[in-house]
Amino acid sequence: MSITATELKNNLSKYLLLASKEDIYITQYGKVIAKLTNPFQDRLNIAESLFGSVPATMTLEEAMEERLGKI
Repeated sequence: MSITATELKNNLSKYLLLASKEDIYITQYGKVIAKLTNPFQDRLNIAESLFGSVPATMTLEEAMEERLGKI
């Protein structure tokens, strides 16, 4: 999402809430000057990408043993 600096100033609380879900690019005079983002989003994306990577029938210990055996 892209908004102007004035829009951010006028509706800061709204955009702080939205930033938890998506990046917000702030523009001034038509150029991007800043990005408002969730500092934990990268961690969430990584965690979500791992779901389903270990079969439901395998224990965590078995998965770790299998992984260590491949290194």
